[in-house]
Amino acid sequence: MAGSFETFAALHVPGNPVVLYNIWDVGSALAVVAAGAKALATGSHPVADANGWPDGQQVPLDFAFANARRIADAVDLPLTVDFESGYAVDPAEGGANVARLAETGAVGCNFEDQVIGGEGLHPLDRQVQRIRAIRDAVGDRFFINARTDLFLKTQTYDDALVDQVVERGKAFADAGASGFFVPRLADPAQIERIVREVPLPLNVIAFPGAPDKKVWADAGVSRISHGPFPHRALMAKLTEMAQAAIS
Repeated sequence: MAGSFETFAALHVPGNPVVLYNIWDVGSALAVVAAGAKALATGSHPVADANGWPDGQQVPLDFAFANARRIADAVDLPLTVDFESGYAVDPAEGGANVARLAETGAVGCNFEDQVIGGEGLHPLDRQVQRIRAIRDAVGDRFFINARTDLFLKTQTYDDALVDQVVERGKAFADAGASGFFVPRLADPAQIERIVREVPLPLNVIAFPGAPDKKVWADAGVSRISHGPFPHRALMAKLTEMAQAAIS
């Protein structure tokens, strides 16, 4: 196995966040390892984009598993995989899919509450059932990074929204999640409240215009992801280089 469950979990330290510069294949994994990474994380969007599929569970499951296994076999660092919504709505089916993912050598995954191909989020009680089914399927050590997309579904980042985030985070913790991921959460005061009230290490995503890493660290963040942005920047640079060569 590439790295260990315990090593990966121990990297999640409030105030000293592990930085996951998201990858999509073996080549990008080796480049990030050479940069000094402590762990690796795929992003669903760059994996899809790099291989010609749309995001949103359009990457075939067999390809997703094979890609994860190739990365895990090529590196000595812990690998977590962005597994979107588990490629299933049914809790038992989702649990079985994540169990197959764990067999690739991955030590964890992201698991989101967005309804893939539909509208909005899964009801909280349903999402709790889905997380519990995954925990039952993979055992105690696998790192389930439970993600809520509440911030992605609105432009009104007020206290009422944070109330909902906290409610989900607490419920995800009770269901057996290992971490809590809130994409587009950025405000340090809101982060401090979520860190204080949700008993899980908090993961945020570094997007263009987001606060500096130190600001988030001081607010108590435990993990910073970079999502699709490294791949997008690299592809933009590739286009620029190709244009210069062709013109």
